[in-house]
Amino acid sequence: MTREGRLRWTLVLNLLIVGGQVVFGLRANSLGLLADAGHNLTDVLAVALSFVAVRLVARSPTEERSFGYHRASILAAQANAASILAITVLIYFEAVHRLLHPEAVTGGIVVWIALIAAAFNGAAVLILHEKNTDLNMRSALLHMGGDALASLGVAAAGGIILVTGRFFWLDPAVSIGIGTLIAWQAWRLLKAATEILMESTPPDMELTDLTRSMERVAGVENVHDLHVWSLSSEVRALSAHVVLEGHPSLEEAQAVGDRVKRSVSAPFHIAHATLELECDNCVDDGSWCAMSDISIPSAPGLHAN
Repeated sequence: MTREGRLRWTLVLNLLIVGGQVVFGLRANSLGLLADAGHNLTDVLAVALSFVAVRLVARSPTEERSFGYHRASILAAQANAASILAITVLIYFEAVHRLLHPEAVTGGIVVWIALIAAAFNGAAVLILHEKNTDLNMRSALLHMGGDALASLGVAAAGGIILVTGRFFWLDPAVSIGIGTLIAWQAWRLLKAATEILMESTPPDMELTDLTRSMERVAGVENVHDLHVWSLSSEVRALSAHVVLEGHPSLEEAQAVGDRVKRSVSAPFHIAHATLELECDNCVDDGSWCAMSDISIPSAPGLHAN
């Protein structure tokens, strides 16, 4: 099944979950169920956002977006992680209020609806699971997995309330515990997405190893001004200055450049490499070899203080 298909089925499952949890959460007076419904409501929006991102990523590059729409998946992952953190804060506020002012909860309804929701969310996890590191799909999977855990926690609290007729504080307490776990995962996801948007070097990339691999290619003297960044969690790009040995012809230089690109493509997962081939080390005077500050003239009528 394609990513679009998996996300579409997940969206349907979550719409069913939200409807049931809101109706029965109000009937049972259960913050746990309503909190779980809140998570699932963000899931509906998050999965819809992930679905749109997947469709955008599939688009071909254009003149305006020469690298294509790969960043759409990262923006979706960042938005999804932020939405999890926001809804968790709201749940914390209501949970603290319920802890200070406990309210009776109908345990039987809570148990059954929470278990059904857990089953639906578990099915969504199985649908979304795949063996890659795409942050967009990970964000959707995090939503589903988190809600499956939350539903199980709510069911456990409801079961204790049903058996004992007491301990109503467990309902909001479970909301806080599950919310904290989900928020931590969301924070890690948000951080990873932000690092990509900041064009940071991928965390598993050792620039020293990459440089050595490039310099081992026949015809290469040294490599400098090396940059590696991610367009998405699955697409990496590279740019570098490569000093060639001797003074090769244009054809010979191109052959060396092709060998360098092959040396980094599969081992370092570089999808797009841009190389500047040189016969001598370029003179870095701070204006063009390495990145430098660029003075931007003020607009007419505007003056710096």
